[in-house]
Amino acid sequence: MKRLVDLRFILKELTRSHPRIIIRDSHTHKACHPKNFTDYDTIKHEFKFPQISGHFNFAEDVLDKWAEKEKAGGRAPNPALWWVDGQRREVQWSFEELGFHSRKLANVFTELCQLRQRDRVFLMLPRIPEWWLVNIACLRTGTVLLPGTCQLTARDILHRLRTSGAKCVVTDEFLAPLVDEVAPQCPALNCKIIVSHSNSRRDGWRNLQDLMSHVSSNHVCVKTPRDDPMSIFFTSGTTGSPKMTQHSQCSFGIGLTVNGKYSFGSLQHCVCAGEPINPEVMQKWKQATGLHIYEGYGQTETVLIAGTFKGMDIKPGSIGKASPAYDVQIVDDEGTPLSKGTEGNIGIRVKPHKPFCLFTEYTGDPEKTAECYRADFYLTGDRGYMDEDGYLWFVGRADDVILSAGYRIGPFEVENALIEHEAVAESAVVSSPDPIRGEVVKAFIVLTAEYESHDKSQLVADLQTHVKQVTAPYKYPRKIEFVEQLPKTISGKIRRVELRKREWSTKPEAE
Repeated sequence: MKRLVDLRFILKELTRSHPRIIIRDSHTHKACHPKNFTDYDTIKHEFKFPQISGHFNFAEDVLDKWAEKEKAGGRAPNPALWWVDGQRREVQWSFEELGFHSRKLANVFTELCQLRQRDRVFLMLPRIPEWWLVNIACLRTGTVLLPGTCQLTARDILHRLRTSGAKCVVTDEFLAPLVDEVAPQCPALNCKIIVSHSNSRRDGWRNLQDLMSHVSSNHVCVKTPRDDPMSIFFTSGTTGSPKMTQHSQCSFGIGLTVNGKYSFGSLQHCVCAGEPINPEVMQKWKQATGLHIYEGYGQTETVLIAGTFKGMDIKPGSIGKASPAYDVQIVDDEGTPLSKGTEGNIGIRVKPHKPFCLFTEYTGDPEKTAECYRADFYLTGDRGYMDEDGYLWFVGRADDVILSAGYRIGPFEVENALIEHEAVAESAVVSSPDPIRGEVVKAFIVLTAEYESHDKSQLVADLQTHVKQVTAPYKYPRKIEFVEQLPKTISGKIRRVELRKREWSTKPEAE
């Protein structure tokens, strides 16, 4: 699979737009050592699950403890949050300041919005300081955070609000109109908070700055059991509508600590995630920066599953070895481990003990939750194999997910959008190779009789515009091919695998 971006362009843009970033020859770089382990074999051998009994809350048990150390002089005065935007405006908060602001927002939630523990808060903001404040305020109040990308359409927002039953939404003035478009269909939604630093007002919305000016900074963090829900992430919706993936207070709050902690004086360690990186890109990056790229592999439900940890030999194209928190095996459809070199399902052992960093459930969908498990294993839905050295190699998504420019796109959502257009009788969506994005969405479309004679170029443009308007714009099919019929099984199911193989057997062309 090709990498999604042109490495040379990135390097050129970094050095042009950020003069302080300097690409040096490889011999000038120093190795950066993680602070919590020396090598993979050591951490794998010595790893033990944290013993957490009773309650755990990351805001109280971690952030507030760091604030206390900072105040007592026992912690270096490095900022807890250092934010810089495109205009070089900066915000720096110490842990004490981060606690101050997040406690005020917690009081906004409980006192002014009347939110209670386990109520759900839907968050759509760009990465501005308020994004982190909402995250921490949800921890302090025990409310469940539902983060959403700013590229969601009104239709996407409607699905998430109605499915989750969220009582509060926090967004900015650009996305507020989309929320207003669907809010009448969301009876549970009773509090809308807008983040705006201007003096503009919007009917039915409460301004975050105004609200925080009317509350105290004194707030007592709720006691949350370790298995209480902390956040719900919506999946990409590969085989149906996006599912709600629930994580507990400790599965995310502690689960990510196994990834490794690094200290940077300058760029010394590079990681990638989202999809296997092309070996050619790794080679070019090494030539330009002197640094290796270390793979990481995970999903919404699992945190980190595997990676190329510091000290491991890098095998270009491999996703590395299993995270020390997991026993990862390649298994068949019944959950039986397969021999080395045999392709199968990437699975995580969950018996006799379920790893604490695995998701809790697909909220409100016990059948989908149960479908993930076979015998002693949780199945990731990805296909791969393990070589003789224990390295994992990703083959593809079992449910035909498309990975384009870092986005995971489910065919179901694109096909649903297409079928709403009067020109489309039926469609099948698969990945198609692209030298820049790695792969792009391609739609095979059977036209309705009345549109068969229409200008095909104009139809392509119309259908692409339609999909952009119906679902998130990045999901639109960059390639469209009109066909008389789609390949199907005897039972009438579309054979996307056949279309996908045809696409990947031809040489990709740049758009």
